[in-house]
Amino acid sequence: MLAIKFKRVGKKHQASFRIIVIEKRLKINSRFTADLGWFNPRQDSFKISEEEANHWLKVGAQPTDSVYNLFVRAGILKGPKKAVHKKPKTREVATEKPKTQVEIPVDKK
Repeated sequence: MLAIKFKRVGKKHQASFRIIVIEKRLKINSRFTADLGWFNPRQDSFKISEEEANHWLKVGAQPTDSVYNLFVRAGILKGPKKAVHKKPKTREVATEKPKTQVEIPVDKK
């Protein structure tokens, strides 16, 4: 299944993104099928090839939530924006309490 995703490019702390079409299960840095445009969140500017985007949407490519919101803003798709939240960091919790005293069997002869 094809997906339309952001691919991060740019320097540290100066992120900009390419909008690409890629197989959903592949890693984001692997070879992609098509390049639809770019998005720069620092300047809040973007450029998208509407013809190519519409073609890939008709073929069945599914945009991620963030790309969907950008397409709504650009007028490529119609509808309400989707809520996008950052994933919370998970902490590993110890399931068992550590034993404070260790019993050592002593052989008495």
